[in-house]
Amino acid sequence: MKRERRLNGHQVRHCRPAQRRQIHPVQCLDQGADRGGELSVLHHRSERRRGGGAGLVAGASQGEGLGNKFLAHIRETDATAHVVRCFVDDDIIHVAGGVDPLRDIEVINTELALADLESVTKALDRAAKLARAGDKAAIARQGMLQRVQAHLNKGDAVRSLDLDAEERLSLRELHLITAKPALFIANVDEKGLAGNELVERVKGFAAKEKAEVVIVCAAIEAEIAQLDDADKAVFLADLGLEEPGLNRVIRTAYKLLGLQTYFTAGVQEVRAWTVKVGATGPQAAGVIHTDFERGFIRAEVIAYDDYIQYKGEAGAKEAGRWRLEGKEYIVQEGDVMHFRFNV
Repeated sequence: MKRERRLNGHQVRHCRPAQRRQIHPVQCLDQGADRGGELSVLHHRSERRRGGGAGLVAGASQGEGLGNKFLAHIRETDATAHVVRCFVDDDIIHVAGGVDPLRDIEVINTELALADLESVTKALDRAAKLARAGDKAAIARQGMLQRVQAHLNKGDAVRSLDLDAEERLSLRELHLITAKPALFIANVDEKGLAGNELVERVKGFAAKEKAEVVIVCAAIEAEIAQLDDADKAVFLADLGLEEPGLNRVIRTAYKLLGLQTYFTAGVQEVRAWTVKVGATGPQAAGVIHTDFERGFIRAEVIAYDDYIQYKGEAGAKEAGRWRLEGKEYIVQEGDVMHFRFNV
């Protein structure tokens, strides 16, 4: 006879959930937790600098730079993050001769829109042929694609077009880059951490695109990355910062991708797992192993704050904060969970 089993965590790490300020899932992600979504980071090739990844350049949709290979990679992601320069420094030369974040954004957006336009035009041709044969679904799809095509012809991102849920669902098969959620990372100098005129221009543009903006100083982040935890805390305090900018980037990316974190905790180890917001108990268990979802019985759950306040499972049980949840339970950010299953 098969016995009911409980799952404990697998990896030593104590992290806080995504919205909490002190510790961020970046630590958990670095330990290899399942991500549940992918974020593609786009760099404009605007500066002469040491190192760094390849940038997207004008003409990419026609094969310039990494061209179609790079665009194909972006299509496979769930969201995009566009790093844009928002500081002036004569020692870091901009290839265009001056700093203008909106111009840099336009270069990227134009290439992405042209790539999407090619996909939409092909789909529209196919829909038009079926529509001429009297296919009612094709007639409706043709009208929707014509709206998308006109929007892209203006250089606007598909995400900013007013489409209903069914229309957006039907567009998924095209893997349109400009339909993906977007994040603009405004790279500033130390003086611009609280914002500046260039950042405000990016925020204004992002609002029209239904995109998010996060301010980061890459130079400071590079220094933080070299410090141990104790020195990092002192460094941040000296700058008047509560957390590294990378934390804000990841927190916003989680929001864009619709992700949240739950934990499994054993006597010796804790592990963070990433699931979609709205995931049920069985779906969360399935992130660990499909057998756990298939044989799910119920989940032992402790809210994160309760787990910390009462110093673990035993204290939470004694305080009446431990509970059993069934298959319909919707996982909450930071839940500490043990799964009971039988396969």
